[in-house]
Amino acid sequence: MQIEAELGEEAAEAGTAPVRSLRDTAYEVLKQRIIMCVFRPGEALSEAQVASSLGLGRTPVRQAFDRLMRDGLVEVLPRKGIIVRPISADEVRHMVEVRLLNEGFCARLAAERADSATLAALADNVRRGGAAAAERDVATAMALDRAFHATISAAAGNPVLGDILKNLHERAQRVWFVSLRDAGHHARVVDEHAAIVSALTARDGNGAEEATRAHILSFAANLTRQL
Repeated sequence: MQIEAELGEEAAEAGTAPVRSLRDTAYEVLKQRIIMCVFRPGEALSEAQVASSLGLGRTPVRQAFDRLMRDGLVEVLPRKGIIVRPISADEVRHMVEVRLLNEGFCARLAAERADSATLAALADNVRRGGAAAAERDVATAMALDRAFHATISAAAGNPVLGDILKNLHERAQRVWFVSLRDAGHHARVVDEHAAIVSALTARDGNGAEEATRAHILSFAANLTRQL
């Protein structure tokens, strides 16, 4: 099934798939399509057409849209109905400001607290990121990017900061995808991640924070060119 393919092969395997309600299924598929720009910013969406394409009833699709509205991914406009929320320059600026403040500090903490297994996992992430960049595999590069930042967040050992960054990263997924569509940016991201890992491994808090901030500013500059 198309839905199973979009949610991943593991979810389609008998005996290993998580139990999902129809509402959750609709939500996850629609969210993925929005993040991956299958549904483009500003595009109008028909509840009936989406339900038909997913092979689901309109009720779970309507519930999914309600949740996506709370996530800030869709909005309802008079005479237009449901549209994918456009990505604005102000939204990007606000995300970057918060990321610079919180992720830089997170990297500083991780430089002090990350264990050897975490550092090894980050180094492996960079290696796999290089392979994804060489193949121009945007979906894999995006998944590795999320995992990279989530690993550093966990290594900081501050669950309050971790919750803040988790929410921020979820909101930023769509703009990450737009940024990573630039093939040249793939290679820059790998190099920037490598610089962060180098500073973390050296237990250099200042260097980790500076490398993280440079990475975020590079992301912002690349995204601004594409909006």
